Amino acid sequence: MRERRAIMSGSLYEERIGYARAVVDGDRVHVSGTTGFDYAAMTISDDVVEQAEQCLRTIGAALEEAGCTFADVVRVRYLLPDRDDFEPCWPVLRRVFGAVRPAATMLECGLADPRMKIEIEVDARRPAAPDAGAA
Repeated sequence: MRERRAIMSGSLYEERIGYARAVVDGDRVHVSGTTGFDYAAMTISDDVVEQAEQCLRTIGAALEEAGCTFADVVRVRYLLPDRDDFEPCWPVLRRVFGAVRPAATMLECGLADPRMKIEIEVDARRPAAPDAGAA
């Protein structure tokens, strides 16, 4: 039977809205749109680049719990209220995804809280488990 499990990050929004930070569905991992909130402190920076860094820390933790790394990401979506904020984030995004080269989309749209300047969503494929019968 195919595994399906939810991964939580401790965000208040997960409980209030009713979603998981990530869902493992067989060999696929779907990470919800993740903003720059530090969920442990429930704080958010005013700086879009710092928000992008925090998004990636939260996403990285969810991927790790799912048995993945950023190297397993096949699709990334960037959501920003102001498209002019995207280019300053490029060095951070290139550092994480430059060698991986996932399919990517950037959309300019409103986010749930006016303090949010970027939201990042990823899909990944978990590596195949080593064959237990292999010698």
